[in-house]
Amino acid sequence: MARQLDYLTIREIFRRFHAAEPEPKGELDHVNAYTLLVAVALSAQATDVGVNRATKALFPIADTPEKMLALGEEALTEHIRTIGLYRNKAKNVIRLSQILVDHFGGEVPSSRAALQSLPGVGRKTANVVLNMWWRIPAQAVDTHIFRIGNRTGICPGRDVDTVERAIEDNIPAEYQQHAHHWLILHGRYICKARKPACGVCLIRDLCPYEEKTL
Repeated sequence: MARQLDYLTIREIFRRFHAAEPEPKGELDHVNAYTLLVAVALSAQATDVGVNRATKALFPIADTPEKMLALGEEALTEHIRTIGLYRNKAKNVIRLSQILVDHFGGEVPSSRAALQSLPGVGRKTANVVLNMWWRIPAQAVDTHIFRIGNRTGICPGRDVDTVERAIEDNIPAEYQQHAHHWLILHGRYICKARKPACGVCLIRDLCPYEEKTL
């Protein structure tokens, strides 16, 4: 685990991220808050590409909780069977859809506590929805961010909660909104687990990682 970087270094890192991609976007396809919630819930232990492939035909016919309930669990299962843990995920999507109809007027709630009360929705999923739909600077820590945080010292921590707090505590306010997207994309395409592409890394000179590649 790298030591926590100082303020000026972190500010320069995110200045470079912003200069390279001022408005980073999440890669899960969605058309509204409900489809975003479903897509993020489906993405656990699955790739965004795989989820998008499965939801390409699903969302045009089931983009609201009511339509998803009308579709039913069996048909939903067929749509998402290429995704890991698809049977359990189908059950959760149907259950959360019913709860949205029964207790939230068919709308996706905009508080973390309410989101986390839904089946299959943990803190990371809730934070993604809050960030991407309501533009609240919530930080969704996935495996990429956890790895980068500890490898670079941007936001080190022994668990995801500590890393989340490190992002909130140490990254300058003007970069908080997009912080988790910049970090996820950097981890997905540059600072990869096994063979980080250090040779083309924007922050190579600021990163303390000792095992840099060419």
